[in-house]
Amino acid sequence: MTPLRRALLTALALLTSLTVRLPAQASPEEANPARASTANGRAAPPARAGTTTGRASPAHGGAPTGRKPQADQAPGCASSLPYVSGQGGYAVYRIPAVVTTRYGTVLAFAEGRRNGVSDTGDIDVVLRRSTDGGCTWGPLTVVAAGHGDTRGNPAPVVDPRTGAVVLVTCGNSGSATEGQIMRGEVRADRGRRVFVQRSRDDGRHFSRPVDITDRVKRPGWRWYATGPGHALALTRGPYAGRLLVPANHSGVPPAGSSDTGREAKYYGGHALYSDDGGCTWHLGFMNDHYDGVTDVNETSAAQLPDGRVYFSARAQGGRAPGHRLDGYSADGGTTLNRPYTAQPTLDDVPAVQGSVLQLTGTEAPLLFSGPSVPTARRAMAIWSSEDFGHTFTRLRTLSDRPAAYSDLVPLGHDTVGILYETGAHAYDTLEFRRLTLPWSSPADAR
Repeated sequence: MTPLRRALLTALALLTSLTVRLPAQASPEEANPARASTANGRAAPPARAGTTTGRASPAHGGAPTGRKPQADQAPGCASSLPYVSGQGGYAVYRIPAVVTTRYGTVLAFAEGRRNGVSDTGDIDVVLRRSTDGGCTWGPLTVVAAGHGDTRGNPAPVVDPRTGAVVLVTCGNSGSATEGQIMRGEVRADRGRRVFVQRSRDDGRHFSRPVDITDRVKRPGWRWYATGPGHALALTRGPYAGRLLVPANHSGVPPAGSSDTGREAKYYGGHALYSDDGGCTWHLGFMNDHYDGVTDVNETSAAQLPDGRVYFSARAQGGRAPGHRLDGYSADGGTTLNRPYTAQPTLDDVPAVQGSVLQLTGTEAPLLFSGPSVPTARRAMAIWSSEDFGHTFTRLRTLSDRPAAYSDLVPLGHDTVGILYETGAHAYDTLEFRRLTLPWSSPADAR
């Protein structure tokens, strides 16, 4: 191990919440919430009493206080609560996705579920913006309205060429469940569809969703899910500028089979990509051999320093050990170097979505976030890999509270953020935590 790598691992092992910092001046639409609007013409639901701009709070301890969470906490910048279930017109917020724009604005996307925790029903994709690194949040806006149907699986990405924010989502009829779709009991027009939207003004407004299903979903696929979590913009190599969205789908049982298609072995992984800023889309690799060993589900991706793409996927009940699978692509996601295989150094992670983020620098580590109890969704933690995703080491457990989905985002040269589901119950809040990487003075870190 080189001295630089040794120092890097030491620094990462001391990941700690950032101390208080003064919030930046609010953007015009945050200072005047009446100016905030959505591209699809549907205003955000009126906030309930107690809902505010989501100011930051000091670092959390492991145990809940028993107090009902509020979106407005004591001043500070260690953490904040952009989403609190039961506030803002939604019963539950789930499925975090977060990016930082070229202007430094943090965009926190989520599913706003009106009627409860169910994955099916009246669900919108919602957004809150922060212009001070996640300390405070502007008003909630609806980016993709379900209008009684389901819209979700946000996968946002910033186009490195133009700075536009491109958002890919999925949707289906609000009365159709995942099981019904996988069994082929839902008409195609009411089943899973794929949409793309774009913002050219730093996430203030988004274009109306455009249906791209015919370009990126094969006729034999039933279920379809993008991400969830941030998508990937390739920044080096022959595919620089490509927007790459990891995804999963389900297939149809072979003729004569007694299977319904709901069996976990019919899950498979794939990717979709655009080389023109999200205007046209193509299918990349497709993992659809349905062998019941590696049942690929929700997936995150990162570009490694050598230009390859690393894919980290949830294993959905296959015979492979553990709950994490991974794969590599040397051609920008068009094909995989090898089929997905089990990742044994993440065996502490339960069956759940996770996030990966490659830090900048030729010897910088790859980070992974996810719960750290194999049999339960709790104890959100950060892992690091110094060998391009072959092995991971746990660096820090953020809390012992219930926790589920997460998304990692770079905030600066020495800071990363994580937006994750947590609370006294896993889906009580979406918490945003700032984590500093004390490269220069790790001995001073708490």
